[in-house]
Amino acid sequence: MTTLQHRSRNRTPLALMYIGAGLTVIAALFPFIDQSTTKVLADHVHASYPTYRPGAIDAAVTAYLAILSTIGVLGLFGWLGTIWAARVGKRWAPWLAIGLLATATCIAIAALTVQDTSGDVGLAPLLGWLQVLPCIPGLAAVALWRRAR
Repeated sequence: MTTLQHRSRNRTPLALMYIGAGLTVIAALFPFIDQSTTKVLADHVHASYPTYRPGAIDAAVTAYLAILSTIGVLGLFGWLGTIWAARVGKRWAPWLAIGLLATATCIAIAALTVQDTSGDVGLAPLLGWLQVLPCIPGLAAVALWRRAR
């Protein structure tokens, strides 16, 4: 019976990691969806730099899209690597998860707080908070993983 309980406790962090990977994909894709619909990022750049012409705003949005998609791809690789390490039972998997969580948390904090030359935060707050979203299941997975050992 204890083996069954131990196995189910180990599945919860793994399920949380899959949720985190899904949220990372959403956070990476949302700016592209935003670009063709609500234009939160473009409006934020325009509000921060009212004298920018449309071409300059488009260039800034393109730069942010490149940065956010790179972060998303790297984050997804991090999730998939951690999931693989956890599934095959690598002893260093929890340390990988902790390291990636610390890195992701630093990136999310930077996305929320780094100021642009205009004095406003560089990234639109909605997109900054989307960078925080995958950290939540990551934190829960690490906490439960450490407790399950």
